[in-house]
Amino acid sequence: MGKVISLNISEKRGTEKTQVSSVNVIEGFGIEGDAHAGNWDRQISILPIEAMSKIPSNKMEEVKNGGFTENITISGILLDDLKIGDVIQVGEAVIKIQHIGKEEYKEHGRPYIVSREGRFGIVIKGGKINIGDFVKTIKSE
Repeated sequence: MGKVISLNISEKRGTEKTQVSSVNVIEGFGIEGDAHAGNWDRQISILPIEAMSKIPSNKMEEVKNGGFTENITISGILLDDLKIGDVIQVGEAVIKIQHIGKEEYKEHGRPYIVSREGRFGIVIKGGKINIGDFVKTIKSE
């Protein structure tokens, strides 16, 4: 079982996200107050901190010092345990992973790793998520 180590939202796309202590997640929509929420297949973004091991040494400092670009940062779950089609519970919310990474990789800052290893999905069940909440896989494809 993993846990939530950071929650982040932004009002405008293409900007760094601001860390918050809790979020309200809306079924079929995403995180209340986040610019990426809406009726599409990337309502919410998750970065497993374990993905940091995949960053080349020449990019590490840049990524670590970049601002948050993912909604939820988690720890304690292996990357291989977060596949497309998997359903995970994060706090009260339930999320189905639809994508790993983006079609176009970003080359600078934190988007470097999020664009490659971030998990993007849809909200199956809404609810509250707090920093420190548990994360667990409830259905694996």
